[in-house]
Amino acid sequence: MDMKDIRKLKSILDTSNKIVFFTGAGISVPSGIPDFRSQNGIYTNDLKAETIISHSYFLKDPESFYAFYRAKMCFPNAEPNKAHRWIAGLEKDGKCLGVVTQNIDGLHQKAGSIHVDEIHGSIYRNHCMDCHRAYSLMDILKSDDIPRCPACGGIIKPDVVLYEEPLDERVVYRAIDKIMHADTMIIIGTSLMVYPAAGYIQYFNGENIVVINKGKTAIMTGGLVFDDDVIKVVEELNNVCENN
Repeated sequence: MDMKDIRKLKSILDTSNKIVFFTGAGISVPSGIPDFRSQNGIYTNDLKAETIISHSYFLKDPESFYAFYRAKMCFPNAEPNKAHRWIAGLEKDGKCLGVVTQNIDGLHQKAGSIHVDEIHGSIYRNHCMDCHRAYSLMDILKSDDIPRCPACGGIIKPDVVLYEEPLDERVVYRAIDKIMHADTMIIIGTSLMVYPAAGYIQYFNGENIVVINKGKTAIMTGGLVFDDDVIKVVEELNNVCENN
């Protein structure tokens, strides 16, 4: 890791007051949550994963869907890592407009971030498909097979955007608004290959783009890029800040 880049990142943070973070699965890997397409990712180890977490599969075979969902996508004991807490700290200090995340794990909120737009939903919100009553993640996890609404018997569905489903327009609007008004955008833990979410970066009109992602990222040239683990970057940044 080039320390000149770390010092440049510090300079960007020092002079920015409207930072927006755009995060993907890679930021949560240090918390023990697998990503999707890496060597140990969900899709790599289960070729049927993309089929199973689709809307049509959920309707066709909800029992198999939930067996996969509970085992591979729900991590209620995961805790925020240094990167999540770093972002929350910047928001607390008034430097950050908020977070736009592709993640469904709720770790940004656990770390203390308040303004979080979850483009793909959250495992912590669930609803009955018939009567629309709200249910918790524990209601999903404590069920042995298909979780059903005690009030009406309807199937409970996670408020997670499955393949073939549209994104929530209200969340998309808030996310784009943050990006449009940011002076710095910091992209963490995403290859930017999942659309339409990855396309939202085109709305950024600010001065600085920073990418922190281990592996190839589909990003335009001209930004500050760290091809490294986000925890290492945060630790080096903290060391530079402490020594200045």
